[in-house]
Amino acid sequence: MLSVATVAQQPLTLQQCRDLALQHNEDLKHADNALLQAEMDKQIAFASYLPQLDGSLMGIYGKDIDMMGMSTIQMHGMWMAGLTLTQPLYVGGQITTGNKLAAVGLKAKQELLRKTRAEVIKEVDNGYWTLIAVQEKVKMLQAYERQMNALYDQVQLSVDAEMATENDLLRIATKQSEIKYQLQKAQNGVELCRMALCSTLGLDLTDQLQLVDTEITAQAPLNLDEDISARPEVALLQQQLEVSKYQVKMAKSNYLPTVALQLGYNHLDNMKIKGMAQDAEGNYQPFTRNHYNNSTTAMLSVQVPLFHWGSEVKKVKKARLDVRNAELDLQKNTRLLGIEARQAVQNLTSGYQMIETSRLGRDQADQNLANMQLKYDNEMCTLTDLLDAESQWQQARSNEIEALTQYKIYETEYLRVTGRLD
Repeated sequence: MLSVATVAQQPLTLQQCRDLALQHNEDLKHADNALLQAEMDKQIAFASYLPQLDGSLMGIYGKDIDMMGMSTIQMHGMWMAGLTLTQPLYVGGQITTGNKLAAVGLKAKQELLRKTRAEVIKEVDNGYWTLIAVQEKVKMLQAYERQMNALYDQVQLSVDAEMATENDLLRIATKQSEIKYQLQKAQNGVELCRMALCSTLGLDLTDQLQLVDTEITAQAPLNLDEDISARPEVALLQQQLEVSKYQVKMAKSNYLPTVALQLGYNHLDNMKIKGMAQDAEGNYQPFTRNHYNNSTTAMLSVQVPLFHWGSEVKKVKKARLDVRNAELDLQKNTRLLGIEARQAVQNLTSGYQMIETSRLGRDQADQNLANMQLKYDNEMCTLTDLLDAESQWQQARSNEIEALTQYKIYETEYLRVTGRLD
């Protein structure tokens, strides 16, 4: 596992950046906690099958009770303790349905975790390739700047030899200023993209990232499909429908009988009885007796709802409407997710076509620049023609970088919308 402390000292691959973000992303930690809560909910629901043991302890301090003048019951310090064991036998299916709901909830949190992971990976990939692209533009502009500086030196020699005018130098100097401006913008862009990626990875904004996968490559997309069955969003919609159906069963259980078995044990102690009693000779003698009692009970309780003004029936009807709404949501959102997948396939296909077009334009711009440089050296074209060729080369190279970067972003998005990114 890559630690934050060593990030600044070693180059990072795209996969290492993904791993860092998955370790430190707050939304992902929330999703992990939600999954743990769902696991606990499942355990809590299962506990409803098991008997429940409750204990009670009661102390009594009250006024003495007179027993027809002959004796009194002293209640100072009397106490009673008991244990009650309750086993639900039938509660209208609520326990079984509750366990099924908890199981569906657990699956939903697992899919939510998958969804969050995919979103984090997508954010990392976008930030990573955008930073690479801006760095490549900086390199391209630096090369463009070197070309223009070399051209300036060449024209300066021609001016010294009175074979060119100061106006030619001024035009090149203007171009140099424009390139310097573009280069500063690109360098500022590198810094902004670096800080954005650091934030995504959970690093300090001052960390200087060393990226390994600096070469943006692309392969022709093959065997693309629009299948969204593995997408977590689809699973979440299906689980929501399943939950709504279980809620109907839960609502029905409210007007079904419930049966429970209860066993109890109680102990009463420290109840003192004081009074006068006749002995064998007929004389009254005082006596004190400490009374205690143990008792056990067994009870089978049956509760049958009879009349609730139709409220329970209305709850069932309301729950059935929730089922219908969940079916409509599944139908609508599955269609929208399918459109999203189709768009991703089209973007990936057209993105690769843009790469091929940009590469053709770059090759043509390279050849045109070489030809114009040769012609200018042999005084067969004007400075304007050479500057135009330089500008076309810069634009063509910029187009290629943008096409490659956008393709990598499209590639990640295609994997996400088809449920393959995690």
